[in-house]
Amino acid sequence: MDTRGIDRTNVVCGAFFILAGLVFGYQSLEVDLGTWLRIGPGGLPLVLSALLILLGAIILAQALRVEGEPVGRIAWRGMVFILLAPLIFGLTVRGLGFVPAVFVTSLFASFASYRMNWWMALLLSFALAVFSMIVFSYGLGLPFQRFGPWLRF
Repeated sequence: MDTRGIDRTNVVCGAFFILAGLVFGYQSLEVDLGTWLRIGPGGLPLVLSALLILLGAIILAQALRVEGEPVGRIAWRGMVFILLAPLIFGLTVRGLGFVPAVFVTSLFASFASYRMNWWMALLLSFALAVFSMIVFSYGLGLPFQRFGPWLRF
């Protein structure tokens, strides 16, 4: 085991998890926690925040044991495509409908990788749109328009 230093990225990650867990745990105390047999609306957030604090402590302890690798270039292309994908979905789902919006969004997000080509992106987007329609529309019976008013002539 290498004990030369610390992994700074995991220190930041662990500290962020602990901080987020503390904030959410504190906020869940303002809501009724209930009992163990009849949990209230604040009980589950409190348990989840405790798990988040525990995960942060594990990451932080591991980060103090070994030296991490240096951080490389920031993948701006991936960040732009992935962060804009939910925005595209939100802007198109009412007009196009659920199935075409999933197709367009997944087609856009698939180009976050340099290795994706057009044929694979189209195939992936089509498969994801069909799968989403089967699961959410037919399987779960969620009430949304499969195809929106922009596609009706």
